Amino acid sequence: MKKIITLLLFIPVLSCTQPMKKSPECYQTDVLIYGATPSGILAAVTVKEAGYDAIIVEPSRWVGGILGAGLKPLQDMVNYDAVGGRTRELMLQLGVRTDDDSVTLDKAWQLSLKSMSPKYVREDFLKLLEEYDVKVIYNHRISRTVKERLEIKEAIFDLAPFDELGCPVGEAEVYDNLRVKSTIFIDASYDGELMARSGVSNQIGRESTLDYGETLAGVRPLGNITPISPFVVPDDPESGLLPLVEDDHGKQLGAGDQYTQAYNYRFYVTSDPERRAPITPPDDYDPIDYELVGRYVEYLKTISKDQAELHMRLSMIFPGWMNAGEYNYERESLITMAPLGINHRYAAGDYVTKARIWKYYQDYMRGLHHFLSTDERVPKEFRESTAELGLDSYHHPETNGWPHQLYIRVSRRLMGAYTITEHDVYNRTHVEDPVGLAQYGIDTYPSRRIWFERNDSLFVAIEGNMFVGGGRGPTNVPYPVPYRAIVPQRYECTNLLISVLFSSSHLGYASARMEPTFMIVGESAGVAAVHALEENVPVQDISMEKYQNRLKEMGQRLYWNEP
Repeated sequence: MKKIITLLLFIPVLSCTQPMKKSPECYQTDVLIYGATPSGILAAVTVKEAGYDAIIVEPSRWVGGILGAGLKPLQDMVNYDAVGGRTRELMLQLGVRTDDDSVTLDKAWQLSLKSMSPKYVREDFLKLLEEYDVKVIYNHRISRTVKERLEIKEAIFDLAPFDELGCPVGEAEVYDNLRVKSTIFIDASYDGELMARSGVSNQIGRESTLDYGETLAGVRPLGNITPISPFVVPDDPESGLLPLVEDDHGKQLGAGDQYTQAYNYRFYVTSDPERRAPITPPDDYDPIDYELVGRYVEYLKTISKDQAELHMRLSMIFPGWMNAGEYNYERESLITMAPLGINHRYAAGDYVTKARIWKYYQDYMRGLHHFLSTDERVPKEFRESTAELGLDSYHHPETNGWPHQLYIRVSRRLMGAYTITEHDVYNRTHVEDPVGLAQYGIDTYPSRRIWFERNDSLFVAIEGNMFVGGGRGPTNVPYPVPYRAIVPQRYECTNLLISVLFSSSHLGYASARMEPTFMIVGESAGVAAVHALEENVPVQDISMEKYQNRLKEMGQRLYWNEP
């Protein structure tokens, strides 16, 4: 069964003159964008370039989303020829520091691997926003919206600054601190809270194979199967499960469920005392929370042919996989630097829940580092080398080396008039309203870690890991993102566009969820907002012919087989 979460949060309007802790700031604009992500920034500068006003409201105090927090702009851009619009030129500029007047794709990638910092990416986005005089209001998260019939009239925000280590907080500092009236709204966030708090239907979790006829949907075969006991007292179910593993829900292969793929930090570590920010254990650190890690370490000792192989396998646990200078989730390891099985709770949770889960990602990694630095089961050489590692504060000086953005690979997803599915990724569909091209494999990180018994032996395994087709996808051919996938159903809202969490199945989004695609869609959403303003119509009713002609004039690629 498809897991659907529809939030209808219509709360009575509070007047700006109503007594509260302080008078709220009030603004009016043509287009309100929620989220200073790369997608939101592209949407805003596009609106400004067309001569209209745009304001971005950003929950944190930083710009650039995950690109400003560690993910390299070029990492998920697998086909430069499929990238159009402003995104095409930005791909060769963001974070690149060189004296060359012109930078080729190969040169940009080399510089990305050698010297790029997320700090440089943030600086470049700030320059772009300054160039187009885009106002960004920081430290505010969406509280609710005021609607008249099918139109959002106003968005109301709470002042809730992130903490000193770059995590969101549960309770706001000032509620109803900001009100913004706008004609058009764009949700460019990774959480989709503007969408949800506008009464727009959305979904969380994995569909079954029956929902869209997707052969790879739902529960998948187990991987990383490891013969270790999951119980507090080994082999004694009555003693209870250890942390970091859960019971299987028992659903069959291909069944839908609420789970979604892993999040994690994209982070830098160093042993250089000049740049190292110590990774300290959380205040409530308890070694039992990492007992499963200890048993996995013991297992790795039995299967590694020598100390070099053992060290390599242990490094998969922490710091993980060095992707492009920064560390990422290592899918070949049963346990790595981020927890599993909680992301669906983040996606559906209130702000208190989101803050608690985000902080848990940080505390988990802090505790894991401490465990691998101190537990006697870990070889002495690896303990010592791990203890010497700290976060590289050069990249995130304001947060003691911690990235300010958790890599939220998927959260809520719009339920629009068109749903991107596995069939789009395989080029089995025809789309008449494209806004840009996407291309990537079906890339889902693990969803959960479970235990099972087979032939009187106990095992722990992960489920949900899948990378179909590699980076360039199963057909090596881009596919279009439809306009109908970035606007709500007309009976729910007529002046909202969604440029990040667009309408997709779990599998469709697993391919389309790349930052270059989000930037392309963000620019096209900005163009759509301008057309809705100029034509004075709902976003669903803009002239598609005029709209697509404008996208082509801006260099957007709409079909792969066009000259």
